[in-house]
Amino acid sequence: MRRRVRETDELRWFTARAWTTRWYPQGIDVGAWRGRRTLAVSWFRQDRSGSHLASRVVLIDLQRSRHIDIALAIEEDGELQPARIHTGGIAWFGDRLFVAATTQGIWEFDLSAVHEVRGAVARRVRGISGRRPGARSLVAVRTRVHPVALRCSFLGRVYDEDGISLPRVLIGEFRSDDRGRIGEFAIPSGADGEFEEKDRFVPGIGHMQGAVRGGDQVFVSQSDGMRPGTLWSGPVGALTPHAYRLPVGCEDLALDPEARMLWSLGEHPRKRVVRGIPFAWIGLEG
Repeated sequence: MRRRVRETDELRWFTARAWTTRWYPQGIDVGAWRGRRTLAVSWFRQDRSGSHLASRVVLIDLQRSRHIDIALAIEEDGELQPARIHTGGIAWFGDRLFVAATTQGIWEFDLSAVHEVRGAVARRVRGISGRRPGARSLVAVRTRVHPVALRCSFLGRVYDEDGISLPRVLIGEFRSDDRGRIGEFAIPSGADGEFEEKDRFVPGIGHMQGAVRGGDQVFVSQSDGMRPGTLWSGPVGALTPHAYRLPVGCEDLALDPEARMLWSLGEHPRKRVVRGIPFAWIGLEG
């Protein structure tokens, strides 16, 4: 990846990922991978009809701007199959990766058990047809499907006023009208745990793509076709549009208290960017 650090922190794909129409970036979050600060970006693969073929999460080393791909998979009848989901948002808690599966709830993947597969299996979990000698792929396998009484278009982490990550997420709905809902949920604990709803609200914002909360401040991204996106912020029930404009084709959001950044990304081919926005620009200087 190519990185430019000026007023914002920007990373751009320096390969076919910048313009391909087969894969689209969607979700984003920050975590640690093998002891290094890492940015995770989820992608989905589609065919020409728009049907989902596969999905992956790309882990970006924030110090080196290098990345690795991890295919997301499910196990069926003892065989690995690609996770054919939209991956509209992700929330990363240690070894647990929660992924928004749109109308299929929240899917959980185990990052502690990432392993390599080869040959036909590697091609299958990546949604690739035909023979590719020497094909190999890292893969994370789904451990659970969590039903949630929302459309589950996106999800984002929740932090307290001191920047401490809480075991909670915001789960929201993309809609073209302004009736999309956002719910705040405690993440499941234990083998049989479920998402426990704590709050729900309707911001009155169309085309919502992502949401996070830091203290009493909620941030929501709103896309606008091929124009820059809008960042909404404020307490629940009083969100207002921010003057700062998000990337064209904006998607998910992620808070990064350590770097004091709000991360976002753009999905459109040839306009794809991963951008870190300083807290000072969005009213989170505390």
